Amino acid sequence: MAYLKRKVDGFLTDWYESAEKKPLIIKGARQIGKTETIRKFAKDNYKNVIEINFIENPRFKTILEDGYSAESVIKNMTRIDPSIKPVPGETLVFFDELQACPDIATALKFFSIDGRYDVICSGSLLGINYKQIESVSVGYKIDYEMHSLDFEEFLWSRGYDDSLKSDLLEHMIELRAFNESIGSTLFSLFLEYTILGGMPEVVASFVERGDYSRTYDLQRQIIAAYREDIRKYADGADQTRISRVFDSIPVQLSRENKKFQISKVAKGARFHDYAGCIDWLCDAGIIHKCYCLNFPELPLKGNYDDTRFKLYFSDTGLFTVMLDEESQEDLRANKNFGVYKGALYESIVGEALYKSGYPLYYYKREDGTLEEDFFVRDTDNLIPVEVKARSGRSQSMRSLIKNDRYEDIKWGIKLSTNNIGFENNLYTFPYFCAFLLKEWIRNRR
Repeated sequence: MAYLKRKVDGFLTDWYESAEKKPLIIKGARQIGKTETIRKFAKDNYKNVIEINFIENPRFKTILEDGYSAESVIKNMTRIDPSIKPVPGETLVFFDELQACPDIATALKFFSIDGRYDVICSGSLLGINYKQIESVSVGYKIDYEMHSLDFEEFLWSRGYDDSLKSDLLEHMIELRAFNESIGSTLFSLFLEYTILGGMPEVVASFVERGDYSRTYDLQRQIIAAYREDIRKYADGADQTRISRVFDSIPVQLSRENKKFQISKVAKGARFHDYAGCIDWLCDAGIIHKCYCLNFPELPLKGNYDDTRFKLYFSDTGLFTVMLDEESQEDLRANKNFGVYKGALYESIVGEALYKSGYPLYYYKREDGTLEEDFFVRDTDNLIPVEVKARSGRSQSMRSLIKNDRYEDIKWGIKLSTNNIGFENNLYTFPYFCAFLLKEWIRNRR
């Protein structure tokens, strides 16, 4: 399949051209395209590439037996495989599946000091396995968190260039509505992305074939791989609980009250038994937490209840593929979101915000009389973001904007099927603009 352009490509180019190339660790969930991206970058920029995969070649786990120095590590690599011929100044060393040999991260300090070889590491579940590392070479490495494709990258895969993003952003800044043709085209693309998610193999299959014929099977394979990771890497006692949390997320997101309830996971389930299991899935990059604010005010850090949260999949395609079979068929054949419409739109907006770099927060008053889906911020303002599956008044949003009690909130954002608009300090944008919110907030007039 053809290579899909990714945002990390530009980051890797900047890293390559920098005067001081500290060893790089690219982290992220399974099957989001880390290895393929690094291989393409390596092929395009290096005469000599040494790739060590610690799962496919576990014998290389012994390369640290003589210490962490770059010299001893390189020497042991060549002893295990004499075809390895490192050339100082021309070689990239690529350590893949780092989670299977996490102590390699300790050697990065010494590779950085040595300076003769460029080093990139990659792997899944690194958030978990970092806890096993003696030293993570703080100050001597660069970390990059990679995600599945966001909507902009999906548009690239469908043949659009950067001019489309610029045009969308210009419409948002000028509050200029999209014409019917452009609006319907982008919304159709957005629905495709919501159904598919951003896993590269899934998107590539869809682009190549022009239909959903293989995408469902590919998505199911990814779910199966995640379940296998749970069995392989989670502690024995937690495996069943982690799987229960994983399976419970689509069901709970589909309810009106989307707060994740431990009591719904299993009979007699208690928070302290399952909190670590939820964190495991977060550390693995499979899900994200959206915390409930104590009160909608700045600062956000520390202003939340860590026992009240919603859970979203890091890739909404994982959510759609875990729905019942009838919904699966309806989604792909008719793009009919049915009863899951609100949950899917909320999930895809949460994903867009997270991939833009925002931590996720929501608010629900204890008496249930006021609720807001998400909150972001700029320098001075707390900004509520509401996801509307249907047309109608945004009562909670208007209360937040008008009530002097919420002094950090002056205006808000509503995402819906409607066109661009502005009224009573409430900006309205189509769902497909969610990936641009952070940039628009920086450039808002």
